[in-house]
Amino acid sequence: AGRAPGRGFRDRPAARGFVRRMRDRIAGGPGPAGLAPEGRENLAMKSVIENAGRIIVKVGSSLVTNEGRGLDHSAIARWAFQIAALRALGKEVVLVSSGAIAEGMLRLGFGSRPHDIHELQACAACGQMGLAQIYETSFKAHGVKTAQVLLTHADLADRERYLNARATLTTLLRLGVVPIINENDTVVTDEIKFGDNDTLGALVANLIEADALVILTDQRGLFSSDPRKDPDARLIERAQAGDASLEAMAGGAGSNIGSGGMLTKVLAARRAARSGAHTVIAWGREPDVLTRLAQGEAIGSELQATTTRLTARRQWMVDHLHTAGEVVLDAGAVQKLTQEGKSLLPIGVIAVKGEFGRGQVISCVSEAGKLIARGLTSYTSSEVRRIMRHSSHEIEAILGYIEGPELVHRDN
Repeated sequence: AGRAPGRGFRDRPAARGFVRRMRDRIAGGPGPAGLAPEGRENLAMKSVIENAGRIIVKVGSSLVTNEGRGLDHSAIARWAFQIAALRALGKEVVLVSSGAIAEGMLRLGFGSRPHDIHELQACAACGQMGLAQIYETSFKAHGVKTAQVLLTHADLADRERYLNARATLTTLLRLGVVPIINENDTVVTDEIKFGDNDTLGALVANLIEADALVILTDQRGLFSSDPRKDPDARLIERAQAGDASLEAMAGGAGSNIGSGGMLTKVLAARRAARSGAHTVIAWGREPDVLTRLAQGEAIGSELQATTTRLTARRQWMVDHLHTAGEVVLDAGAVQKLTQEGKSLLPIGVIAVKGEFGRGQVISCVSEAGKLIARGLTSYTSSEVRRIMRHSSHEIEAILGYIEGPELVHRDN
């Protein structure tokens, strides 16, 4: 539910021919550039992207800015075209884009990445303008609407802001919009100094429970050693995300344009795997890389998650979060949660213990005190005390607003 792209691009008659051309192209049919012969040979090892319904695509600074020479309009246009093709096939795509600081450096005349934090923030502010403009123009050419979303790691660490970000992104996807995410470098400090958008891409994959994370970089994938120094370095085509040996292979820093190297990508894959998302690391200038991955061609390095999304989410809820309070449920609510897999509604709550805010983890217990579930609450403890034992359609009349009919949604 909620995964189908919204009305818009695909529903307009003028776009139907584009959808057909995309399907033909990805199938290697009558389109101008199907798979290259060597690509077809690679189909024996299928890419996980073929069956992924929700995908995070992350592109690095060196690609977006052509190694710091300025925004690469042609490359961005190609990625926009491919993402439009993926959407035409029914896939949901979120783009995480680096490049704001690098573009700002060019605009402000910096020859190398500044060390002063405020100069970095100034670069980010200037560069973000150009970045948003070129993405808007590139996607508009294919009838695709875009939205700019600026996040920090702190936004995803705070439970209430986490839920707000999740709701916004899933709503944009439902409406057929491609969210374009960047780190809000103009207001943070340590994220600029130590952070990277590989990690942000993984956090977004966790946030919206994406099926896959595709990291486009200036390398063809993860190698057994540095291919720039070792002629015998071999491409790691498939491995398990979180394998400790991968970190040793990844080495250190990448280009002097961005802040991440191959190691950050390996660590991002490990983080994405916690919610069941697979990761593909591939060369961003590989022709039709996204559409070929969508057809099932194995490109670059695929780091597979060993945990399904449901199991990963349960582990995250049970093992890593401490509850801020608890609600006591009547027998009917206990049955709904344990036997029918339903959401918790306010009418099933008979008592509230502790003080908690919206988006915090609370325990749901029976009248006998037995722990029934843990979940993220959509309402504060004071709000729950006012709406408990009331039906959901009464919430707005009682509070003057409504965050949703559920106290704890079954997905949370």
